[in-house]
Amino acid sequence: MAGVVGFFISKILVRFFPDDDSKDFAHQFNTTENLFKYLQIVTAFYIAFAHGSNDVANAVGPLAAVVSILQGGAVEMKVEMPTWILGLGGGFIVLGLMVWGYRVMATVGESITDITPSRGFCATFGAASVVLICSKMGLPISTTHTLVGSVIGVGLARGLPTLNLGIIKMIFISWVTTIPFTAVISMLFFKLFLIFIP
Repeated sequence: MAGVVGFFISKILVRFFPDDDSKDFAHQFNTTENLFKYLQIVTAFYIAFAHGSNDVANAVGPLAAVVSILQGGAVEMKVEMPTWILGLGGGFIVLGLMVWGYRVMATVGESITDITPSRGFCATFGAASVVLICSKMGLPISTTHTLVGSVIGVGLARGLPTLNLGIIKMIFISWVTTIPFTAVISMLFFKLFLIFIP
């Protein structure tokens, strides 16, 4: 969905900001891209807010359930989310970004398709909007998956040859294999806990 949003935003911008034949292409391009450098800062804050609205809750939801069980002694259908848990989750997301986030940023920002400030604006605006809508609906989604879809949509707006299909294939394979792999790992850890903690 984010890819579709990014695609249409790109198409709309091209339609509303047509080429001015009285100026050379390089001047037009530089002027437009300079404007979008500042707009992309705004969308960077927008997607960071969207990321916090969904992914922090995804990450700390199980911890909130465990804390609720430890405090109340029973499993509750609706779990209160303490502020300290949200702060802890947000802090560790920032730490992860600082330690290994650059690798994912390089893949999404450089390897899928060529990203300029205007294309980056379209991709982040589309992805952040989709994530916030899903957060409002209570749907846990991945900001990374959404942003990758949006970047692919921006690339598709310029044509299929502009996409690095090898990287996209690698990303898709990682998405497909992650779910069963993490399910097996979680099952093994749980079985070990049952053995050592009766």
